[in-house]
This record gives sequence, C-alpha cells and structure tokens, in this order.
Amino acid sequence: MPHILIVEDETIIRSALRRLLERNQYQVSEAGSVQEAQERFSIPTFDLIVSDLRLPGAPGTELIKLGQGTPVLIMTSYASLRSAVDSMKMGAVDYIAKPFDHDEMLQAVARILRDRQAATSNPAEPVGKASASAKAGASNNNGEIGIIGSCPPMQDLYGKIRKVAPTDSNVLIQGESGTGKELVARALHNLSRRAKAPMISVNCAAIPESLIESELFGHEKGAFTGASAGRAGLVEAADGGTLFLDEIGELPLEAQARLLRVLQEGEIRRVGSVQSQKVDVRLIAATHRDLKSLAKIGQFREDLYYRLHVIALKLPALRERGADVNEIAQAFLARQSARVNRTDLKFAPDAEQAIRHYAWPGNVRELENAVERAVILCESPEISADLLGIDIELSDLDDEEFIGLAPQQGGGANNTSHEPTEDLSLEDYFQHFVLEHQDHMTETELARKLGVSRKCLWERRQRLGIPRRKTGATSES
Repeated sequence: MPHILIVEDETIIRSALRRLLERNQYQVSEAGSVQEAQERFSIPTFDLIVSDLRLPGAPGTELIKLGQGTPVLIMTSYASLRSAVDSMKMGAVDYIAKPFDHDEMLQAVARILRDRQAATSNPAEPVGKASASAKAGASNNNGEIGIIGSCPPMQDLYGKIRKVAPTDSNVLIQGESGTGKELVARALHNLSRRAKAPMISVNCAAIPESLIESELFGHEKGAFTGASAGRAGLVEAADGGTLFLDEIGELPLEAQARLLRVLQEGEIRRVGSVQSQKVDVRLIAATHRDLKSLAKIGQFREDLYYRLHVIALKLPALRERGADVNEIAQAFLARQSARVNRTDLKFAPDAEQAIRHYAWPGNVRELENAVERAVILCESPEISADLLGIDIELSDLDDEEFIGLAPQQGGGANNTSHEPTEDLSLEDYFQHFVLEHQDHMTETELARKLGVSRKCLWERRQRLGIPRRKTGATSES
C-alpha cells in the first residue's frame, strides 16, 4: 500500500485530504510544517509527499531536497500559481491548485505513483516511453503513446500523434468530455523535442474569468486592485515547453486576443505592461465544443480558431471504440484491485456484456468510476453487472448484437425454442424469447441471456404487457 505524507498547516484541509486518501486505500501520515515532518518521519521513505507551498517556517519546496528523490506534489491557491510553476523547476513533480476537486487530486496521486513505479522498474528507459507494464497493456506498438486501445480509429490517431509530435505545429484535440484528451496532449509532449521541458496544463473552465488573463499572461505591480507585486504568467512558465489549454472554448474573448498574439508574434505582454517579451511555446488546445460554430456566432475568435486548427485530432467516444471498452475496463480493474489488495477479482459474463453494450455517455471517466465503485462494493470474486451501476436497454443494441444474445439450443428438457427469423424486430424477438423460456428460467437467467438488467426486463414486460407466469405454470409454447 503506497505511503503518502501530507504537509499542510491548515488542519481542516489536512484532515479532509487524509480522509480522502485513506478512503482510496492509501496509507497516510501528516505534519503541519517542514520542521515537524523532519522531526517525526524519515522523509525519503515515503512514496509521495503532498505539500502546501506556503508553510510556517520553510516553504514546501524544501521537501524536494529532503525527500531525496521522493516525488513532491505541491498544493497552491490560484493567487500563487506562478510560484507553484517555479517549484516545478526546482524539482516538484507537479502542482495542483486549491480548492481542488477530489477526482483531480486522486488522478494526480495515482498518475505520480504509477510513474514512480515505472521509473523504479525501468530506470534506464528513455524519456517519453511508457513502462513495460503499460506496453503490455497497450496494443499494436502504441506503448510509447501510453493509451490503451487498438480499434481502427485509435490506430489512426496513434499514427497521427507520431507524425505530429516531433513538429512545433499547434494542435487542437477534439472529443467529448471524458475521452482522454489530456492523455493525447501528454503523448504529444512526451514524444516531442520539448519532452524535457515543462508541460503546463491549464483548465480554462476552472479559473475564474477575472483571473484568467493574469494567470496566463502575468501582471505588473498595480495593474489591478490587489496586484501588490509583479508576477509572471503560465505562458511564460511554459517557455521552451508545451502549454496545454483544456476547454479552450471557455476562454474569454479578451484572453483569446492575447493568446492570438502569442501564436502570431511569439510574444506576450503582461497585464498592465507596455513591454512585450518573446516566448517559445508549443500550444496544444482541447475542447468538447464546436469552435467553428462558436466563431460564427461571435463567441470565439475566428482568427484564433484557424490558428489553432493547424492540425486537428479527433478522439472517438468510448461507444465508438468496439472491443476497446473491455480492454480498458480490464486495465482499470487491475489498477483498482491492486489498490484494495484484491487479486481474485474478475468481471462476470453479464458484466462484460454490459460493459460492451452500454453507451457510456461519460466515456472513459465514467467507465473508470464504475469499475472503482464495483471493486469497492464487490464481496465475491466475480463482479456482476449490477455492481457497475449501469442499466443497459435493449434499444442500445442493434439487431445482430441482440440476436447474438440468444441462448444455446438444447439447454434443457423444456427448451422448444426456434431460431429467430431475420424479419423479427427487437421487441418481437424480446416477446418471443420471454414467452418461450420464462417457464423454465428465473428472471435473473432471462435477463442474463438477453444481456439486460432485471430492472430493464421488468420495465419491458410492463410496456409490452407480458405478465410473469406463476411458479409451476406449464409451457404452452
């Protein structure tokens, strides 16, 4: 079980973070300052240190040196975000802005621990390469990209990533929420000549509109109320590396104008300054919105859109990736099982079928959450479809898939079923199958054979007027 040290002087935040991590199967120790951490613990023995930047006495960055190679994740408020980027240059593995989302924190912790384990297992592995375990889970030589999946749309995407990554061209990643756009951005950075320089990730929707220009482009002392000192912005911090702007469709028009100058002239001007300075930044943007449509109605600058749209990469939704969904689910199951020390867990056949046929409107993020919930709640070695918390409807399946769910013939003495004809509609086939098999199958068996939940079976019975037969009734088929 990974052992994490939290160093935070605010008791409420420290306690809340401890509970969050412990609920997710991490061993946690805590301290209120760097000095207290030194006195109480052997700092290099931890797997990860999560520290506030501003602490009484020494700053959190002191733990970078004291940790002797232990990764340090810096927490900071938006007001001191620039200082957090400075801490990354000092050796911090990453930073996270307060107040942070619980999922964001857990994802950051999991990623850092996974990278640490990979580095330990493969100390001589080149920059930008995935670990051996990641390669084993990735198909068709996409190990260096670090994304699981082998369906044709993803293979096409991998090819484009390999071609685009070595260039300095701007890239626009498009796709629904939860499809993994940041994974694509990281792959582009890791496979580029900028891999050893920082990749600064900014969620444009998460920063208040009143702060976004200052955070991105910096400001001079006195530029606005509260600007007591000059500060560099995140674009400047990404100089020499990659700037990833997630949800760029939420960027205010004023900030869009400043960003356009960065792309056209390669320079920035801090808020309140009359001086410009050169920056060398590769921009990768991502959005789930239609920027071209937004540009037509004046909500996004058309000139910026065409600057961003030099190369567009489209991430397919999970429902469009075929068997990839089961491969990804297995990877999540392995990860979550390791976190709770369960080596016996596997998906039951009905769970595998549900995973394959559910539409996953929340995409990979929803799948990961469903698997995590199922692992936590599962009391037996097999994870059933019910534990996933999804409800697959018959209308989600096409005719070929649905008919493929029919049971094997000769399954019992009372089985007098006939092969379904091709002109049966889905509802006809449902009614035909239920009436023919309900005398010798339980509701659970019927639902499993049809590839639906019991709740869905009941709802279809009600809508189609197919009452349940009483126990012991004789088949009239």
